[in-house]
Amino acid sequence: MRSTHSARMHVFLCLSLALLLFSSAYGGKISAKPVGQMTHAIHFTIAPTYFDPAETTGITSFLFLYALHDALVKSMPGDPQASSLAESWSESENGLTYDFILRRGVTFHNGDPLTAEDVKFSFERYRGSSASLYKEKVKQVEIVDPHRVRIHLKEPWPDFMAFYGTPSTSAGWIVPKKYLEQVGDDGFKKHPVGAGPYKFVSQKPGIELVLEAYEGYWRKVPHVHKLIMRSIPDDSTRLAMLKTGEADIAYAMMGSMAEEAKRDPKLKLAYSYGQGVFFIFFNEQWDPKSPWHDLRVRQALNYAIDRQALSDQQTLGVSPPTANIVPRAFEFALPLEAYPYNPEKAKQLLKEAGYPNGLDAGDITAGPPYYALAEGVATYLQAVGIRVKVRPMERAAHLTALREKRLAGLSSSGSGHLGNAATRLEPYVVSWGEYAKGGYPDIDELYKKQSVEGDRQQREALLHQIQRLVHERAMYAPLYELVWPNGVGPRVAESGFGLIPFYYYTGPYEDLRLKE
Repeated sequence: MRSTHSARMHVFLCLSLALLLFSSAYGGKISAKPVGQMTHAIHFTIAPTYFDPAETTGITSFLFLYALHDALVKSMPGDPQASSLAESWSESENGLTYDFILRRGVTFHNGDPLTAEDVKFSFERYRGSSASLYKEKVKQVEIVDPHRVRIHLKEPWPDFMAFYGTPSTSAGWIVPKKYLEQVGDDGFKKHPVGAGPYKFVSQKPGIELVLEAYEGYWRKVPHVHKLIMRSIPDDSTRLAMLKTGEADIAYAMMGSMAEEAKRDPKLKLAYSYGQGVFFIFFNEQWDPKSPWHDLRVRQALNYAIDRQALSDQQTLGVSPPTANIVPRAFEFALPLEAYPYNPEKAKQLLKEAGYPNGLDAGDITAGPPYYALAEGVATYLQAVGIRVKVRPMERAAHLTALREKRLAGLSSSGSGHLGNAATRLEPYVVSWGEYAKGGYPDIDELYKKQSVEGDRQQREALLHQIQRLVHERAMYAPLYELVWPNGVGPRVAESGFGLIPFYYYTGPYEDLRLKE
């Protein structure tokens, strides 16, 4: 009996050790089955382009990409460039090639294996933020073998991984080549298939997205079985849903909504300390016939706005005013103090520019949930004689119009692009930037120079010089570094806010939990 018991114990210990090693190797994939349902009330209309990594033009898309898809390398808790679908990556000594070793055994939601073909296909069809920069810098994507990809650059590009391995862009987020070629771009937006922790179940276009836990996800089985994302642009409705339990998470509880959520003992206020900066676009500054072409008029707008008061009204005072579209926490950021609130100085500058009685400045466009912020800006401008009218727009339409340079007057928007100072500046301040209507030859030249500079101190000096010039020329009117108040309901044990560094939304989705 003793020998039999000993043999059984030996087998038990061996099996236990094997299970422990298996669990460790696969990131804790062995876990209880997902249970329950969590509903997110989102502050904007859900555009189908948000489901396709090829079309990402801002941080908004990542709210959906982190659920449906996965990347070779991405920002995760404790690591802004964590290996994901690539179990490892390396850069050559000459800085001209990057090798990515793919994680074996990964499958898309439809069962297709993820291979190097999908990585190459995803990169080559990418047309989102900084796509033109990739075309300029990348020579070739080489399939070394089914689980190894090598990206060849035309010249050393120190910021390659800042663009490719963070939510600065989504060129490194992988879609299934075979499925996409079968259904086409439009079919993919109707029924996206990815390799992320949640798989598509259904959608009501623009209104609702229903997702279900993908138990084959390589990192871990998600805790929550079903995620429902509902578009609720109205602030008070989101709060009401949170109070009644119709929503477990309500995004963007701005202003009075945050105050009310804070007073409710059943609710929690969770702040998103991302790296977004809100700023005013001067859409006509490159038009010599426009008042915004005059530096003094752009400076007048800057002096007319009380940034701290706007932060107090919109975010309970937690968003720090700034004079830079690059957040302070970014590598290579130049700290710049915000313009002081000085309406008399604003009026004097307008007078010097030939507008002693002020000017009619047309519209200031804005997307949700920032209509009240635009109203606040408009009120300050009216007080110094800059007469504007707020024009609300749906978020995706607003961003598309900005990107296509179709808007006149002013726009109230911002950027949450991650990475560093170079990744933040590229879409906005160089002449080829996705959101730039114009540019300056000296800034373009400085940007090109820093993009190939291998010495860190020299790069920092060049990027600081660019930021200083952007400020001196008032290319934009930065307001504050946005900190979001969000509402969290009583059923939620882990909301995910703040787990991923510099990221506004909940995540990773597989780590979200409901109370037992």
